[in-house]
Amino acid sequence: MPERQKGVRQPATIATRRPFPAGITFSSALTKRNLPPCRRAGQAGGTTTSETEFSHRTRAKALAAMAAEPVDVLVIGGGITGAGIARDAALRGFRTAVVDKGDFASGTSSHSSRLIHGGLRYLEQYEFHLVREASRERRVLLNVAPHLVHPLAFVLPSYLGARVPAWRLRAGLWLYDLLAGFRNVRLHRWLGRKATLRLEPGLRDTDLQGAALYFDAQTDDARLTLATMRAAAQAGALVASHADVTALLRPDGRIRGAAVRDVLSGQEYGVRALVVVNATGPWADRLRRLEAPDAEPLLRLTRGAHVAVPRQRVGHVRAMTLTSPLDGRVMFVLPWGDLSYIGTTDTDEDTSPDDVRATGEDAIYLLRSANWFFPTARLSPRDVVATWAGLRPLLRAGALDVAPSATSREHRVVEGPGGLLTIAGGKLTTYRLMARDVVDRVAARLHALDGRPRAPRAPTDRLPLPGGETADLEGLVKAATQRGARESTARYLVGAYGSEAAAVLNLVERDRALGQPIVAGRPEVWADVTHAVEREMALRLSDVLIRRLHLFYATRDQGVSAAGAVADRMAAALGWDATRRDAELSDYRTQVARSRAFADEVARLTNP
Repeated sequence: MPERQKGVRQPATIATRRPFPAGITFSSALTKRNLPPCRRAGQAGGTTTSETEFSHRTRAKALAAMAAEPVDVLVIGGGITGAGIARDAALRGFRTAVVDKGDFASGTSSHSSRLIHGGLRYLEQYEFHLVREASRERRVLLNVAPHLVHPLAFVLPSYLGARVPAWRLRAGLWLYDLLAGFRNVRLHRWLGRKATLRLEPGLRDTDLQGAALYFDAQTDDARLTLATMRAAAQAGALVASHADVTALLRPDGRIRGAAVRDVLSGQEYGVRALVVVNATGPWADRLRRLEAPDAEPLLRLTRGAHVAVPRQRVGHVRAMTLTSPLDGRVMFVLPWGDLSYIGTTDTDEDTSPDDVRATGEDAIYLLRSANWFFPTARLSPRDVVATWAGLRPLLRAGALDVAPSATSREHRVVEGPGGLLTIAGGKLTTYRLMARDVVDRVAARLHALDGRPRAPRAPTDRLPLPGGETADLEGLVKAATQRGARESTARYLVGAYGSEAAAVLNLVERDRALGQPIVAGRPEVWADVTHAVEREMALRLSDVLIRRLHLFYATRDQGVSAAGAVADRMAAALGWDATRRDAELSDYRTQVARSRAFADEVARLTNP
């Protein structure tokens, strides 16, 4: 066990017994200045002010700091799980760094069905503990991020001859409420045929027996990830997006850090760490092969695709849980502002996670399934505003002839031969528990390495995420309108930023031009762009248009008409030259084209 001098832990070279690679030297021993201050459980996870900087400058300082001194834990992956791990570790007092080769949530974490749900369909696989766990986590997230996670009513119709008969469905919903401890958002209700059609008049009425009205929750997945990452930074974590891991460091045969390349500048950094965590989601097996080239695959990747269409074209009022008539899979039709998105598919995927997208077959499947339930909709590929697809990093267990939708959503922490900790499996709803399990393993490893006391678990189930300090959203909307915001803009700001909406309004008060809409008739304003760059570490045009403002999904041209003006503002703020600005525009148009590539495939499939 390394000796301590006046309570100060000695550098990691002592703990590992061998030095790090030549040319990488340690600075002075770690001291308490590296650790976040103690906080009471009621405080907001280190939040100081809604105007705390979280920008390109923050990132530059973080990269320099993580290269200058060793960290206790390096988290690779900036999706929801990596963000949760970084926050939990930092709150426990560990010197923490987290990097991602892209933007935060640029992978699976911004391509989900945007649901925080108990997992009603998991009852069919008898995964009762998973339903209980997810129901509890849904309640936690409704409390700590009320602006980003909100209750949503679902209608689940039952038809004569359906795969799941009405009696079984009703029994399942009672069990669903029971596993939530009867503390669901609200208890379910059973509706007769007439009541169902009054609620959803556009629904197919042939053979309709009735429907269940039950409750789950919806989220903005990208913003939930961003809020969690900001909370990690506020707790003391060193955070850098667009920073790719190119190699793992092995000074003593064990994984003790990583070589990190700044994707934007090309600069290389050596980040030394006592523990390295692989939280890269669908890229996890790729990173594991840097540790062990012959590592057996841990994951089964399945593609979940979605299409967004104008909500009025579908004709539904509430969120719909449906069973596709094509293959019996559970799917959703979900409201999102003026749009509805239909999803999801569940198809084995063997292409690179970097290239995943919705295919023509995905679009045909989703549109035909929705049209069966809403016959007057007559949705066609021309109605699709945007598409997206994400890869589920499911645990590869047993035979692969099991249907993807029947594959467990359990998670597991796996230690590789060099000590790399990989988190695999799981789902968005349970990310906080996944993070806790990983950090428990990190704490045990650090205790074994240098004898430090085991830190108590962080109260992440009680600490609000940034913007979630109050659940009085209507009060925040009223306050915003009193400051001159249009009601539509006020509601948008509160939904995106919660109690931090005031920070955006402060920008508008300093420059009234920032209060003008980016796209006529929409609520997003130019202050959003400034806020994204200065306080949300948006570094690329796609970071802003896709994951901060969602114009990529919300407008018929997917934000292309606004892209030039947004790029101009970002260029001024980030110091881009004309070449960089044009490259950002070109990259964004490429991503829009990828979202639309399904259309040509549909044409080939339907007109061979």
